[in-house]
Amino acid sequence: MITQIKGRLVEKNPTYVVIDCSGVGYLLHISLNTFSLIPDSEALTLYTHLSVKEDSHTLYGFIDKTEREIFRLLISVSGVGPSIARTMLSSMTSEEIQQAIASENIALIQSVKGIGAKTAQRVIIDLKDKILKTYDLEAISVVRNNTNKDEALSALEVLGFNRKQSDKVLSTILKEQPEASVEFLIKGALKSL
Repeated sequence: MITQIKGRLVEKNPTYVVIDCSGVGYLLHISLNTFSLIPDSEALTLYTHLSVKEDSHTLYGFIDKTEREIFRLLISVSGVGPSIARTMLSSMTSEEIQQAIASENIALIQSVKGIGAKTAQRVIIDLKDKILKTYDLEAISVVRNNTNKDEALSALEVLGFNRKQSDKVLSTILKEQPEASVEFLIKGALKSL
């Protein structure tokens, strides 16, 4: 129904923004990723998803169409509601979620608050083919990179580093160097952590 909102940014918080659009203030619930990418300028355009329940109409805002599409895919899974999908998009970027689903990384998906083992498996079963087809990811390269990333992540955990921070640093390194070896990943992460 409402697919995007363009207007003046009135209020900005880590969980929501208020956009004045022709004198009407719209409250949009956002992820932390969207929050971090919102410019400080007054003019703002966010892509939206309207969630209609019998007791509420809730508007969710996204910085780009990819994030909105991932949100819509997530809420299509039984057991994943809009608040869990938003939490997942706050914990990981759209690309990290795509990679986790494509590489069947249940542990990473399960690390999101509110997602148990069964729901994580259901997310992968329901969405893996859609993610691979829609975003044209190659399952082979995803699995290989993910194996190196998992090994590096395990090594960093043994060294006493926080798993979530290590995971983000490793993802950043892999974006720049997709073919990075385990040793390269660990060395790069140690410089950044």
